[in-house]
Amino acid sequence: MGEFKEKLVTLYKSRWFVFVGAMWLQSWAGIGYLFGSISPVIKSSLGYNQKQLAMLGVAKDLGDCVGFVTGILCEVLPIWGALLVGASLNFVGYGWVWLIVTGQAPSLPLWAVCILIFIGTNGETYFNTVSLVSCVQNFPKSRGPVVGILKGFAGLSGAILTQIYVLVHSPDHASLIFMVAVGPSMVAICLMFIVRPVGGHKQVRPSDGKSFTFVYSVCLLLAVYMMGVMIVQDVVDVSETVITILTSILFLILVTPIVVPLSLAFGPDEKPLEEEALLEPQGHSQLDSDEVILSELEDEKPKDMDLLPALERQKRIAQLQSRLLQAAAEGAVRVKRRRGPHRGEDFTLMQALIKADFWLLFISMVLGSGSGLTVIDNLGQMSQSLGYDNAHIFVSMISIWNFLGRIGGGYISELVVKDHTYPRPAALAAFQLVMTVGHLFIGMGWPGSMYVGTLLVGLGYGAHWAIVPATASELFGLRNFGALYNFLTLANPVGTLVFSSLIASRIYDREAEKQAHGGQHLNLGSIVARALNNSSELSCEGYICFFMTSCIMAGLCVLATGLSMFLVYRTRIVYASLYGKSSMRNLL
Repeated sequence: MGEFKEKLVTLYKSRWFVFVGAMWLQSWAGIGYLFGSISPVIKSSLGYNQKQLAMLGVAKDLGDCVGFVTGILCEVLPIWGALLVGASLNFVGYGWVWLIVTGQAPSLPLWAVCILIFIGTNGETYFNTVSLVSCVQNFPKSRGPVVGILKGFAGLSGAILTQIYVLVHSPDHASLIFMVAVGPSMVAICLMFIVRPVGGHKQVRPSDGKSFTFVYSVCLLLAVYMMGVMIVQDVVDVSETVITILTSILFLILVTPIVVPLSLAFGPDEKPLEEEALLEPQGHSQLDSDEVILSELEDEKPKDMDLLPALERQKRIAQLQSRLLQAAAEGAVRVKRRRGPHRGEDFTLMQALIKADFWLLFISMVLGSGSGLTVIDNLGQMSQSLGYDNAHIFVSMISIWNFLGRIGGGYISELVVKDHTYPRPAALAAFQLVMTVGHLFIGMGWPGSMYVGTLLVGLGYGAHWAIVPATASELFGLRNFGALYNFLTLANPVGTLVFSSLIASRIYDREAEKQAHGGQHLNLGSIVARALNNSSELSCEGYICFFMTSCIMAGLCVLATGLSMFLVYRTRIVYASLYGKSSMRNLL
């Protein structure tokens, strides 16, 4: 009995148990991705036009990404306290919106509804920050896979929640808003004592590679299964019993990763790997703020020293510092305090904000993820304009591709940096080109182009959220990762504020007004849809509604690709020092 209790304690303190708990939390954390499903009922119930709906989308994106208070509270409060605050914000914000939409609460002006959407979605920042900060600290040597998997589950949560909504089978579409208010809050409360840092750098085991492979396999199985379920439910009129069985299998797959921490806790003991340099994988030595740096060190250091392997470079720098310190003691050289950290060391947010690399990463994120989120926020209107009656199918699809993009982005970028010693943003540039093609497909409005477009845009958008946080942790350190991450998430609302509110919505409303006055650009499907629609609501139909917007988005993604490649050029030596071998010198 005593041994079993000890195994349970080991399980509770396992970093893999925390990782699995974070996956479950993230599976319910992507509430912002359901906006495309709940926006039509909000628009019709409250009588909004597309521009007003776009303002709600911007408020949602701001709530999803403004995490300054989140970062502060996560440092002041215990982890469980931060999750409790997030759950409360989520419940109050979306719960109130549900009451307004269903007529159980008095109607509020647009600005007040924007505040409620902001508050409700801001709870998501607590879920994301707690999950990422805890697991990146627990897995400092596997940042790409960890960030990719966690952000992947957040992206897939739209499809997961949609499937649960199908199980409920409520004819009232406003009930989806109620589920968004209640579901994530309950899950966060249940997991608030599980997701936390547990000193994971001391738990590295030889089986970690196999464990990640197993988790990746579960992720791929989950994506394939969700796609199959979605297609079956869209094509075939399935019974409630079949829907219940399909949803039960979904929950079973979500629970499957628990096999990893259970096997580690109750299986044979493994000898931990050597802990050399596990706390900080960066090639640069971590120096205290009051440590002195010799002004002559840069002059005396050979030019090719930064290209040496990490251990060899540190050894030579230490020898050079020792000689210069001795000379300083004899009065031969002067000593000054260092002005700030080098790339690869721990930066504060203020120190990172004065670095060009940080802004290159941020602006590339604005252009890439901002354009992708513009598509996600307008999926309901995009699908309706092309004659599709059910927007849920595209919301679920883009959630699945978003999930695979995050998983694939983390995995591919890890291969780029570890197998080829090339900067991680190179993978980001490749995915931004993929998004370019996706935007063009959506804009053309060809038969089936929405399926291809959502696939490519979803993959590219998701990859941003696996690659960019991992890149930031490598270039600017782990100590203040929460603050750095929450600043980078501002790229989403900045992007959608311009792209969705100022560009997409204005073009949509302009085309809708043209069609209302007879200047119509309709395809056959749109003509049939308009004939069957007796609503007086001003709406746009046909590919022309988002053609110009999609072309602009494609151009912005090309620009983002150029910025990412410029960042690759600037950081190639840094990545060579972080992951490189002496044999890679000639490649740089």
